[in-house]
Amino acid sequence: MDRITLLKRKAFEERGFDGFLVVNDANMLYFAGFPGAACLLFPRDGENVLYVYGVNYEQAKAEARGFRIELVRRDENLMAKVAAQARDYGIRKLAFDTLTVENYKGLAKGLKGKAKLKSLGKLVWELRKVKDASEIELMRKAGELTCEGMKAAQEVIRPGLREYEVAAEIEYAMRIKGSWGTAFDTIVASGVRSAFPHGGCTEREIRDGDLVVVDIGASYRYYRSDMTRTFVAGKPSEKQKQLYEVVRKAQHKAVQAVKAKAKARDVDTVARKIIGEAGYGENFVHSLGHGIGLEVHEPPALSQQSKDRLAAGNVVTVEPGIYIVGFGGIRIEDTVLVKEREA
Repeated sequence: MDRITLLKRKAFEERGFDGFLVVNDANMLYFAGFPGAACLLFPRDGENVLYVYGVNYEQAKAEARGFRIELVRRDENLMAKVAAQARDYGIRKLAFDTLTVENYKGLAKGLKGKAKLKSLGKLVWELRKVKDASEIELMRKAGELTCEGMKAAQEVIRPGLREYEVAAEIEYAMRIKGSWGTAFDTIVASGVRSAFPHGGCTEREIRDGDLVVVDIGASYRYYRSDMTRTFVAGKPSEKQKQLYEVVRKAQHKAVQAVKAKAKARDVDTVARKIIGEAGYGENFVHSLGHGIGLEVHEPPALSQQSKDRLAAGNVVTVEPGIYIVGFGGIRIEDTVLVKEREA
């Protein structure tokens, strides 16, 4: 069953709505496969409508499929235009994924009391959490491109090179092999800066003996990957090797725990327990991982607070780390597909 048909079944047949408005950028990309829409309107009866501003109109006509393309002119109000179409379709109960207060008020005003509005944003997340075969293949390709970037990092990291120079080599290696872009801003954090989980990338010069955390991701046909490796510029110290082994073990055991029906918080606990027993529990300062797809951070969350239960088709990151201020940090991360037994 295709995505739009599944959305309509869950929103219309199971919940009793007769229209669904999609405004979130990633959700629109999920349903339309086109990144420049203003919003999408799905009626129970009638054509699906993709609204687009003039700058993206010709591209929408060329790339979007399964929609009537509706141009929103400069002198037109988007929500007023959507409301008029909803009235024409006879929509009485209109669901939406997300709306600003201003757009909600504008839509309600335009509907003139003819339809009730209700948010069903979590419904779209439930659909997006489980990747279909085509999505999995695109993410596999994004992962392969990310590996190309990590190979480049391994080859070039050395004392005397600046963080941004390493990042440039990584991004070039991914692009030249077919990446559509980076999944997020490349992280190359060296020395004491490696203790910052989101340390970014600066002009700092890598020094002999530095830990270098490299967190990268390629984007392919809008789907993303996420990988982290930690290198040493030169010969590693005994403490660096000991910390690395703790993180490596935690990551390995956590990946083994990733399977359908597992509680997300239990997977987090597997890694957190190993790091805690090694004496570094307070130095593991973030959750174990997150879902990933069209966005780099999606449900389900692998954390102590998570109420999610994993399902086959989820794609998640597993990324334990130890961060010691003034010394450095180590993180190991892979993007993994949830299966019935093990990832």
